[in-house]
Amino acid sequence: MPAVSQAQQKAAGAALAARRGDTPKTKLKGASRSMADSMTEAGLRELAATPRKGKPEHKGDNGS
Repeated sequence: MPAVSQAQQKAAGAALAARRGDTPKTKLKGASRSMADSMTEAGLRELAATPRKGKPEHKGDNGS
């Protein structure tokens, strides 16, 4: 399941870093905090690896 927006991809990257121990979980906010608790490392890795090119910043952005 690839990320649908740049914001989702960034949040997954932050959650993955916390799960791996690179960043303390206390530094996470919002979506990244809930992703770190509810998703597997493989799922986070898949979302974080999604290329950002061509993705909107947020899901609802339509580019205009």
